[in-house]
Amino acid sequence: MQKFDLAVIGSGSGLDVAFAAAQHGMKVAIIEKDRMGGTCLNRGCIPSKLLIYCADVVETIRKAGIFGIDVEKFSVDFDAIVRRATRIVDHESDSIRNAYTETDNPLLFAKECRFTGEKQLAMENETISADKILIASGTRPAIPKIQGLEESGYITSDQALRLSKQPQRLTIIGGGYIAAELGHFFGALGTKVDIIETGSTMLKYEDRDIAEKFTELFSQKYGVHAGYRVEYVAKANGLFHIVAGKPESTLELDSDQLLIAAGRVPNSDTLDLENSGVKTDASGFILVDEYLETNIKGIFALGDAVGRYQFKHSANLEAQYAFHNITHPTKIPVDYTAMPHAIFSSPQVAGVGATEQELESKGVQYKKTIYRYADTAMGQSIEDRDGFVKFLVSDEGSILGCHVLGSQASILIHEVLVVMKMAGTIRNIANAVHIHPALSEVVARGAYAASQVVEK
Repeated sequence: MQKFDLAVIGSGSGLDVAFAAAQHGMKVAIIEKDRMGGTCLNRGCIPSKLLIYCADVVETIRKAGIFGIDVEKFSVDFDAIVRRATRIVDHESDSIRNAYTETDNPLLFAKECRFTGEKQLAMENETISADKILIASGTRPAIPKIQGLEESGYITSDQALRLSKQPQRLTIIGGGYIAAELGHFFGALGTKVDIIETGSTMLKYEDRDIAEKFTELFSQKYGVHAGYRVEYVAKANGLFHIVAGKPESTLELDSDQLLIAAGRVPNSDTLDLENSGVKTDASGFILVDEYLETNIKGIFALGDAVGRYQFKHSANLEAQYAFHNITHPTKIPVDYTAMPHAIFSSPQVAGVGATEQELESKGVQYKKTIYRYADTAMGQSIEDRDGFVKFLVSDEGSILGCHVLGSQASILIHEVLVVMKMAGTIRNIANAVHIHPALSEVVARGAYAASQVVEK
């Protein structure tokens, strides 16, 4: 049995810890049963954004007439779009694997593993042990229990990002960020898209003003069926037949492709964690303390496996703390202050901090302002008449939350992140000189409006 100082399960953000620990002088094993680079590189944020940018370009071309630009004709080569994304992603993943295949430390095990003891891992005919273990095993698409679904031949985001043939009609079950992003990708390229969501809006975890406006705008382009629960799925003659219902009506849809985007579940159930003694919550997410250590001393976990924030940038942050806490006797708690997120759909969405409904549920006093893109020069220039920035602030001017819907939302939110991370106030943004007429003025003016409300 080979013995290591550290074994890392998963090659996403866990790879950063493995490399740093090896540089630190530890003998390290990396265990990865799939492609190197984790979910983000292979089946998540990287391939999806490569595809979504193409959808953004198509939308820009289609809107060119607003600006007096006549585009007579253009065509979409769907297969070429997907092949480009796949080529870039696979090259990056293969490069990582080749780099680690050529090293003895960290030592790569390209196999599936399971715990056979507290700190023992079995892989096919081989067993290793490690003084410390980091679990970064990620998540996979959740599949709801729907009559007929299992045998229907549905796809998830894993397959949707590599389709060689564009669907003519696509039904998406689920109305979260994956549905919003992939609905935009396929829809902008010409697919007829229908989305079935059990809640009253899409993006139900976003601030309610954002979710309501996004649902309104998305419904103008695609079939958004809110409040429906799918009851039955069947496939015949190459077509999916989906039946959904709510108290007052029944919905029936036909499509040539069915995409399940109903959330994600942790891969912890594949590891035989009961043999290690590591505890999980009712959903299977690994329970860790503020230092990312499980109930078993020396076993840590991070990223989607933990489920605190299921973002790549969150996992990268946790990797820095995990490395320190694995290699140093004095541990440091993870600082999640101002953890942002973004949805790369059309319109874009970004947010940081609390939503209005969260503040209400906790009984927190707040003031809010909403400032429209269209009330700035650049907002008018780019014809973004629906975008807005929403600030939620305390009586003292602390930023409790900021939510953006509209062009470049994923970029605009960063100004707010820096102020929140530095424990600044809304006045720090309002008093800073902003370039005129840059789009960032919408953040500045929204902040100024909020500061005026605070001072009343």
